[in-house]
Amino acid sequence: MDYPAQWIWLTSVLPLLASAVIVALPRGSRQAAAGLAIGSLALSTVLALVALVSVMMSGGVRSVWNFEWFRTGGGPVEIGFVCDPLSAGMLTMVCFVSLLIFIYSVGYMDTDARFDTFFAKLAFFVSAMAGLVVSNSLLLLFVYWELVGLASYLLIGFWFSRPSAEAAAKKAFITTRIGDVGLLLGMVWLYHETGTLVFFSEGQGVLEEANLKLLQGMQSTFFGWSLAGAIGLLLFCGPVGKSGQFPLHVWLPDAMEGPTPVSALIHAATMVAAGVFLMVRLYPMLAGSEVLAIVAWLGAFTALFAALIAVAQNDIKRILAYSTVSQLGFMMLAIGCGNPGAAMLHLLTHAFFKALLFLGAGSVIHGCHEEQDVMRMGGLRRDMPVTWWTYCAGYVALSGVPLTSGFFSKDAVLASVSGAQTVLLPVALAAAFLTAFYMTRQVCLVFFGARRVEEKHGHGGHGHAHAAHESPWLMLVPLIVLSIFCVPVFGSGSGLSAWVVGSHDSHHGGHAVWVMVISGMIALSGIACGWWFYGRTPLRAGDADPVQRLLGIVHIVLRRRFFVDQIYALMLGALLRGMQGIVSVLETLFAAVTDFLGVAGCRAGGMLGMAADERVINPAFDAGCKVADWKGRCVSSMRTGYLAIYTRVAAAGLFALALLYMLWR
Repeated sequence: MDYPAQWIWLTSVLPLLASAVIVALPRGSRQAAAGLAIGSLALSTVLALVALVSVMMSGGVRSVWNFEWFRTGGGPVEIGFVCDPLSAGMLTMVCFVSLLIFIYSVGYMDTDARFDTFFAKLAFFVSAMAGLVVSNSLLLLFVYWELVGLASYLLIGFWFSRPSAEAAAKKAFITTRIGDVGLLLGMVWLYHETGTLVFFSEGQGVLEEANLKLLQGMQSTFFGWSLAGAIGLLLFCGPVGKSGQFPLHVWLPDAMEGPTPVSALIHAATMVAAGVFLMVRLYPMLAGSEVLAIVAWLGAFTALFAALIAVAQNDIKRILAYSTVSQLGFMMLAIGCGNPGAAMLHLLTHAFFKALLFLGAGSVIHGCHEEQDVMRMGGLRRDMPVTWWTYCAGYVALSGVPLTSGFFSKDAVLASVSGAQTVLLPVALAAAFLTAFYMTRQVCLVFFGARRVEEKHGHGGHGHAHAAHESPWLMLVPLIVLSIFCVPVFGSGSGLSAWVVGSHDSHHGGHAVWVMVISGMIALSGIACGWWFYGRTPLRAGDADPVQRLLGIVHIVLRRRFFVDQIYALMLGALLRGMQGIVSVLETLFAAVTDFLGVAGCRAGGMLGMAADERVINPAFDAGCKVADWKGRCVSSMRTGYLAIYTRVAAAGLFALALLYMLWR
């Protein structure tokens, strides 16, 4: 048992206990619920910071605590907890960002009747994510992985009275389960080959030298890939679902149906980050394997695909949702290009500015009386100055403006691409340009110009839109704190890979300077283009979207998200109709067969019954009657009514008894 792995599990247990206590409280215990949730997470944040400082002071030394969970016929099954640079850094981010979201939620959910239930589910969500981060076993990680999925289902469908929220919750749960099937199969195969699912265990873990040589040195039957590549491809299915990679990305934008704090948690600190984290954790096994090329290409495609869709969306939260899908594609691209450090750097910076943007969007929605359509907003920088300035900090960071945190983390990703998968660099640059463009579009439509909504009141008279108002300080303070983390320079991240996963491969660093220049130019070009269309001449009420006029039918395709949901609906509908047809045919055949057998059985039974009755039953019954009649006649013949005959019979019986007695003596 090593320090601090012996107590790092408390970061998960404390919010879980708070969630259990909140559920047990009387309904309506609002202050107690919020206090327990925030207090437990504050303690977890302190423990995470202590663990991070301890790891940094020790020079990145890993500490583990493994123990036997249960025994099988093959021996003990071990699980455990780990504290290393990867888990400590990730855990600190998860707890700190979640703590700010919890504080924000007190103000945002103030009028909700199920306030205490909301905080119980929030605490459960963060507890599952914290446990996932510190797990030293793929089996234990999978348990927390599924708990994260359950918590997301409960929170996305928190307003279950809305049909759209109920449908979104089910969609998220089912879609991510599809990816989890592959993850589970990969775990089974990995356990079969290595006999363990523990990451680090005195040189015998799956991510340690002995098993890494085994997995990377042996071929599988899957197109001659190494075992590491084939198993890694199955394990990658889980992150594809959890981190919203194409084609399992469809659940993530619909997750906006949950309350805004839930959106911020899912898109910034918890659920979607789990997939990228798992890929970085498994990177020592995946390094040099065939699966990395698939990860890189899929990540690049997802980044560009989602960025194109975001250009044509009008829902303020949905724009940010597709932005998350795109940025997760960047992270997967960096992992596929052999630089997990760049992926982690972008994951950490993205957590802060995306949480800020979602909470800022929630502040805008709150201030605009639940309005979410950016085409019906405008001019909010005057009415909501604090929200405007903090949102602006997240906007420039996500856009990759030089000297912001997002600029350096995205530059590290692009440098990775330029060094390993140069053919994908134009795709990544195009996605980066579109990111700056659609975020500029959103900011111009929301905060510049004048309100573009006109409401009617009275008897057909025209009125004006309800005046927007600034959010309460309980919601603004987390925005201010998060905005601070968008500006500082985090560095290029070239050394983070070595610190996170022990990789000393630095072949990406030589491209950083010219890629940094191109990255900055791309971001500024996207902002300039967005300003040209939307900021130079602010839209007025009734004006059409300039990009819609420019793109025409292409804009419809982007607006409808490339019709992926419709295609899935058609495919599933056809599949279900086909299955229904097959079942209907089988039911008809079954009914016909059963009817035939029933009729045939009845007729055969009647025929057999008649034959048996005539030839077997009746003769047997008649013979039995005749025997009984004969026996009756024999017995009745003895009853003559004459006393002399009875006396003779009695004397004969006594004589027989006496004779038997004498013989016995």
